[in-house]
Formats: sequence, C-alpha cells, structure tokens
Amino acid sequence: MLSGTTPDDEGTAAPLARDRRAAGRVTLRTDLRTVLPEVGAAVGVTAAVFVLLYVRVESGDSATVAVMPFMADARTYWMYLLSQAFGWSALLWAWGTVMLGLLASGQRPARLPGSPQALERWHRTTSLTTMALMFAHALMFAAELVRYEVESAWLERLWVGFADAFVPGWYDSGTGRVAIPIGQGALYLAIPLGLLFYVRHRIGANTWRRMHRFVIVVYVLSVWHTLLYGTNVWYGEWPRTVLWLLQLPVAVLLVMRLTRPARRAERLPLPGSWKARRSLPGWALRASGRVVAAAVVLGLVAVVASGHDGGRERPAEIPTTAPHAPQGE
Repeated sequence: MLSGTTPDDEGTAAPLARDRRAAGRVTLRTDLRTVLPEVGAAVGVTAAVFVLLYVRVESGDSATVAVMPFMADARTYWMYLLSQAFGWSALLWAWGTVMLGLLASGQRPARLPGSPQALERWHRTTSLTTMALMFAHALMFAAELVRYEVESAWLERLWVGFADAFVPGWYDSGTGRVAIPIGQGALYLAIPLGLLFYVRHRIGANTWRRMHRFVIVVYVLSVWHTLLYGTNVWYGEWPRTVLWLLQLPVAVLLVMRLTRPARRAERLPLPGSWKARRSLPGWALRASGRVVAAAVVLGLVAVVASGHDGGRERPAEIPTTAPHAPQGE
C-alpha cells in the first residue's frame, strides 16, 4: 500500500504514479520543439562560415585552393563550400554537446551557471542539432558530387553521389579512402547513440548509460576525420593548432568526469579495498581508462607545444589537381 492512500485508492495509485512519470518523461517530440531556435542559430553560424570560406576562396587565401586549385572558382563549387560550412558547424556543436555532457554527468563546479536539469536539456538539444548538421554535411557533399559528375547518366550520378558520401569504402580518391569512412562511422554511431536516450525506459537505464559512454568515440572520429580531410586545417599552420587546442578542455573534463563522477556507483574504490577485490578485472579496466585519459591530456599538450601536429608543409608552388578527385575536404 502506498503512503497517503486508502484501500479504495490502492488500485488506482500505481496507474496514477505511472501517469505522473510518463508526464515528466522527456520525449523526442518535446525536444524537437525545444531545439528549433537552436537549429536556427546553427543555420546562422553555418551561413557565416560559408561566407567566410567563400570570401577566402575568391581572394585566393584559402588553404583549400592550395590543396585543390580547381576550387578557386567559388561560384562553381559553392556546394562543396557549403558542405565544409556544415561540417565545421557540426564539429563546433559536437564540441559543445560533449562538454555539456561531461559537465552534466560529473561533479559540477560550484560556480557553473545553470541547474543540472538545464545542462542535461542543453546537452540533449545540442546533440540533436549536431546530428542534423552532420547529416547536412554529408548530404551537401553528395549533392556536389552529383552535380559535377556530368559525364554519367542521371541515375548513375545519383548513385555515385550517394555511395561516395554514405557507403563506407566506396569513395576511392586520395586521403578520402580513409577519412570518409571515419566520418561515416561518426555519423552512423551518433544517430543511434543520441536517440537511444528517448527509449532508455525500454532498454533499461544501466544499458543506456553503458552505451551512451561511446558518444566520446563519435567525437574522436569527428575530430580525426577533420584532421585527415579538412583542407582548411590541411597544413601545419595556426588553424590546425587551434583545432588541437580545443581538444584540451574536452580531455581535461573527461579526466575529471572519470575521477569524480556524479553517480556514487561509478566512483573507483581505493586499490586493495574489498570493493576493488570483489571485481578486480572491472576495477583494473576502469583504472586503465583513467590513466589513458590522463595520458591523452599530456599527449595533447605535447602536440601543441612541439608543433608536430600532423600538418603538411604548404608547397611553394600550387600543385595541379584534376577536378572531381579532391584530396581533402
């Protein structure tokens, strides 16, 4: 019998409790309504990035032109530039949603503005926006390929554009043979991992939490894809350095999240304690994760400080590259 109910009420108490839980449950529909203003902001940011890329290409200052000289006509290759703009907006929103997720799931700093509920809501909406931007990035890349495959029949052009953008292993040009499947992996992991939140009551909260931890893999793949294939950070110059620097706060928050999780059950017991001895393999795995995260922070500092960030040397003379076989993105 529930407290505060009479025997006559007992039969209806459980359904009423379920109704209250259902009313307070976050649904995809409610979040989609909430996310609309944010999507508008993301479109605005994408438009601003597109204008910046367009102007830099037209002026000849863009590294994209140095990598692919035929891209110098921005009016012809505007779809490609729009794909780039969506890609950079997606990476920015991915950075934001990962930061919010780490803050929401760890012990919050005392001076952090916003309630835990607000952080969680922002994390959800930025995740949805990130997925939309990632899909738009891939879709515009496919549209650019369809538009300029002029030697093929229309249906064949549609298939080639779709396959190059969305079928892993299909794209066979230059660095894209590795970089594009990495980006596709990020997209195909982001969608289910992001949407599983809305069915966690069906799969179980613990199962959802275990699966949601792999969101960090989506972010790592996204950054890796950009470092390999982003022509704006192709060379070892300041844009690439800034991209590496932006990963430092993510790595530091990840270490803090692992060492000081908000949930008591996720805290690592002291070595030698009965809790650690009870599940030694699990304890060792979790401890190793913390060591690896700390090593990543040190690795990022070393990369930025040394300047050995994988960037290529800008050639003294602009290379000749055939159209429709881009080396980078």
